[in-house]
Amino acid sequence: MAVKRFEDLLVWQKSQNFAVSLYQAFSNLKDFAFKDQILRASVSISNNIAEGFERRTNTDFTRFLYFATSSNSEVRSMLYLSEKLNFVSKVESDALIETSNEISKMLYGLINSMK
Repeated sequence: MAVKRFEDLLVWQKSQNFAVSLYQAFSNLKDFAFKDQILRASVSISNNIAEGFERRTNTDFTRFLYFATSSNSEVRSMLYLSEKLNFVSKVESDALIETSNEISKMLYGLINSMK
């Protein structure tokens, strides 16, 4: 059975939950520029999945899935930095990075399935 709505994609669901986790992790951060950047990038992951899905062509969907992977990589890079800056603990950073890696694998799996 083909997926009919982006909301049914597990990677979209996981990326939405990931954004919520990041909002919670950085809710008290006073570095507003850092906070804004990581949160905007995290929201971009699921938004790009949704936008690409609604384009209704495999070519466009794949292109937007690559955008989502780029946003996910940006978030992961910032998570490494956030630990070095003591914005989050190593335990919290490691857990969020693991989720980011899982999303990355799911995105690349979906991209490969489109070929």
